[in-house]
Amino acid sequence: MPRKAYARRYAQAVFEIALERKELERWQSDLKKVVEAVGDGTFLAALESPKIKIDKKTELLSERLGDINPLVLNLVRLLITRAGIGMIGDIAEEYQRLLNEYYGIQSAEVITAIPIDDEDKQKLAENLGVLVGAKVVLKSEVDPEIIGGIVARVGGKLLDGSTRSKLMALRRELGGTERKR
Repeated sequence: MPRKAYARRYAQAVFEIALERKELERWQSDLKKVVEAVGDGTFLAALESPKIKIDKKTELLSERLGDINPLVLNLVRLLITRAGIGMIGDIAEEYQRLLNEYYGIQSAEVITAIPIDDEDKQKLAENLGVLVGAKVVLKSEVDPEIIGGIVARVGGKLLDGSTRSKLMALRRELGGTERKR
């Protein structure tokens, strides 16, 4: 089974525990702490090393993470014993998606040709929110190859208003008229 599927299962289980205990935000911040800690390659290598005993790894984690939910620490220990600590980022990402879904927030990936400022991001998020009927949180990216306009992915929909796609459509249309003659 692919790693993403495992991460989804772990995230779903974690989300249900957090929801039951009314600790949604605490789990979110604790998972972020773990992701940041594991982002350090040396620390990750130590956690994945078969030469270091699990108790020592747990001690290292406790020192590195500080005040962390004991259940989050148990999750990390489980991932270490199953050689799955590398998927903690995927688990945290899926947890965030579940949390957003729970609060009625949709994530939108927006690609623009040039960087957009915070005011424009806010307006775009509001407009996309009206379009999909939910609050939208933007993740923006810059890709000069789209020439102008925007490309947005939100709620499983692709909205392509880029100049590049319009030029390609025009090219296909003009190419189609030449062939008919």
